Amino acid sequence: MATLAKLKKHCASLPGATADIKWGQDLCYSVGGKMFAVMCPTGEHANTLSFKVDDGRFLELTDREGFIPAPYLARAKWVYVKDVRKVGEAELKALIRRSYELIAAKLPKSVRASLGA
Repeated sequence: MATLAKLKKHCASLPGATADIKWGQDLCYSVGGKMFAVMCPTGEHANTLSFKVDDGRFLELTDREGFIPAPYLARAKWVYVKDVRKVGEAELKALIRRSYELIAAKLPKSVRASLGA
């Protein structure tokens, strides 16, 4: 079972990852100033997580129970996990890692080199 605490630790361990609070309560992890994961630790959306996926996995994941297109970011192929505790930890860590890779790949070469990404 995944927990936000474990997923936060995973996000923070990725090269060049930074964290900040956006929209009053959402914890956003970024690389090179670009978000790769968003989680909500409190409030009515507690234990939720959003991240970018490969185009080919978007429909696959959003067809699964507990995953939906991420509000406001679905057009960019982001998914929203309604409750991280209902999805395996290893799977979510792999999906977050892939989101990080997708975002880092679009950064300028000089930024990628400086981050080790």
